[in-house]
Amino acid sequence: MEQAAIHSAERHRTTATVEDYLALIFVLERDSVPAVASRMAEQIGVSLPTVSATLKRMVRDGWVSVGKHEVRLTPDGRKRARAVARRHYLIERMLRELLDVPWSRLHSEAHAMEHAISDETLSRMQARLRNPRTCPHGNPMPGEEQAVAAWVSLRDMRPGDSGVIRRIHELAEDNGELMTFLEAHNLMPGARFTVRDVLPFNETMQVDTGGASVALGLRNAQWIYAEAQRQAQDGAELQRAPVRQLRRAGRARSSRARSG
Repeated sequence: MEQAAIHSAERHRTTATVEDYLALIFVLERDSVPAVASRMAEQIGVSLPTVSATLKRMVRDGWVSVGKHEVRLTPDGRKRARAVARRHYLIERMLRELLDVPWSRLHSEAHAMEHAISDETLSRMQARLRNPRTCPHGNPMPGEEQAVAAWVSLRDMRPGDSGVIRRIHELAEDNGELMTFLEAHNLMPGARFTVRDVLPFNETMQVDTGGASVALGLRNAQWIYAEAQRQAQDGAELQRAPVRQLRRAGRARSSRARSG
């Protein structure tokens, strides 16, 4: 009995690495993007063999299941992943609102701290921050996904469209150079903007914000979400566009993974 209890406790103990994988898979599942090993290797910045070895340990410990084409969280894995995500977002909020840490550094600073925060401290933090619905980058707390559902990707906008930036997607936050660029050019939540031009031939768009004009690659624009000002009849199509885009990207990655 004692040995079984010890084994169970060890099985349900997570390392920082496992928590990073859980959080990433949670985001991919939330956005209906297949979680494939090649995608995780690219996002985390490790080799495919490293991802495979980590996933094997996570399957053994009951955090994920691995199907033919993608990885899925188990109920235990999803519960832990939601807790990890909430902890990360709340630490970002604390760093921004109480310590005024630069916006572009919030993700990396929170990542360094998140694995050491106790549940009791987390609860106090959440109460002190008045139960925020999003992180400072505009990403939704677990269970608050509806709060961001109507925001649309800049990549799906046309010349003349305008609005307010509300969100920078989690998958862009690991790119420190991009986050610094966005902060330097005021492409952050709360900033008003107007799309001046879209140039498909070189995959860029021109965005005016804060009195300045910024050239932004479409590959990066896909991660910026906004509350758009556009005629009502276009609204439903715009709201569906980001989901379609993420699903297409996910299917393409899944197809490449199978062919590889």
